[in-house]
Amino acid sequence: MSFLPPSTTPLNQHSLKALESWLMELGAEKSQTDPCVWDWVMPAWSAQIKIDIEQLRITWKKDDRNYQCSFPYGLSRKDVQIALFEGP
Repeated sequence: MSFLPPSTTPLNQHSLKALESWLMELGAEKSQTDPCVWDWVMPAWSAQIKIDIEQLRITWKKDDRNYQCSFPYGLSRKDVQIALFEGP
């Protein structure tokens, strides 16, 4: 069971453990080669999520194309999650 802050809490108010727990709840798996990278596979696309110093970086892969986006940690977890599920 995770103990995440309310979904309206900005990501910069989450501990690293809470961010990792959230990513696991989404179904992402931590990379074995880089602890800051998470791989996330959905039916229509896949994504690589990187916990960077100043923002959360996402690279979606769909139909052999890459789409990149970054989310500042000042955004709420809810807003970022909605955007993540929208995909590329």
